[in-house]
Amino acid sequence: GSLRVCAEFTKTFLSPEADEIWISKPTWGNHIAIFQVAGLIVKEYPYYEPETRGFDFEGMLKALKEDAKPGSMVLLHACAHNPTGVDPTEEQWKVIAAVMQERNLIPLMDSAYQGYASGSLDKDAFATRLFASMGFEMFMCQSFAKNLG
Repeated sequence: GSLRVCAEFTKTFLSPEADEIWISKPTWGNHIAIFQVAGLIVKEYPYYEPETRGFDFEGMLKALKEDAKPGSMVLLHACAHNPTGVDPTEEQWKVIAAVMQERNLIPLMDSAYQGYASGSLDKDAFATRLFASMGFEMFMCQSFAKNLG
């Protein structure tokens, strides 16, 4: 679907720096294969903290600040993170966006469960709207198979 098209477009038309994509650990089981088949180099950033059953905000920021190369792409679950269901707060999203802007990282938003995290389609669009309002050139992969199907 849209993730595969995005991966192929990235490999074909963007600078070689964008061939590196950072994905959350853990992530949806198909993400790794989709990006690898397109020829992208998959890296992982910490996301889930098993001890607290929460979001590893500091681990993610550290990876984005210290490990991700400028121009790399970062896959972000817009809401209802799959498979954990754990999402950043609105304040954490603002920090993530600022770091990505400062580091010149390319957002790839994957939104497959809009409306499932909070019960509100509007509230679950927060991260996507934030990144758009900050002027990011980004990719948005949206599925309506679950929430409108």
